[in-house]
Amino acid sequence: MKGIVFTELIEMVEEDLGIEIADRMISGAKTANDGSYTSVGTYDHAELIQLVISLSAETGIPVADLVQTFGKHLFARFHELYPQFFAGVDSAIDFLPMVETYIHVEVRKLYPDAELPSFDCESNGGVLSMTYRSKRPFADLAEGLILACVDHYRQPISVTRHNLGKQDGTHACFVLTPTSDVPAQELAS
Repeated sequence: MKGIVFTELIEMVEEDLGIEIADRMISGAKTANDGSYTSVGTYDHAELIQLVISLSAETGIPVADLVQTFGKHLFARFHELYPQFFAGVDSAIDFLPMVETYIHVEVRKLYPDAELPSFDCESNGGVLSMTYRSKRPFADLAEGLILACVDHYRQPISVTRHNLGKQDGTHACFVLTPTSDVPAQELAS
């Protein structure tokens, strides 16, 4: 897993919960490198899980909620760091299929060794179905990213998640349905 994910998690915790909590998260996780990450390095995804479990123990917040919140944070950071991916796109329904067909293609050019999840997208009558598959159990992270995307474009879209396969966070389907009566802020909550 690319180091930017690790550095962003630590940065989010420092900003939102303070440096002391971040330090306790890192020391409690007992990772192989004691929490020393670079954004361009590659690390075992199990260390990210260890960090989040440690953070959950420190805060009492469920792991799934922390991972989803982190996904929302990552979306904001990706928007800030890579504005070219968002140029000319004005809806979540248009942007999200580009994750697999454009963004992941560009990431693989920069990091050929990156092991990215896949998103199979299908659109039918304005409803977008995204099927997430990964070797890693990060469907909660994907959900946070998707919810943040919907919020970013301020569209009334409901997001429904169906866990698939082994029910271990490695396979899920997200259905995005435009609505006319729910404000976008409520959908991303």
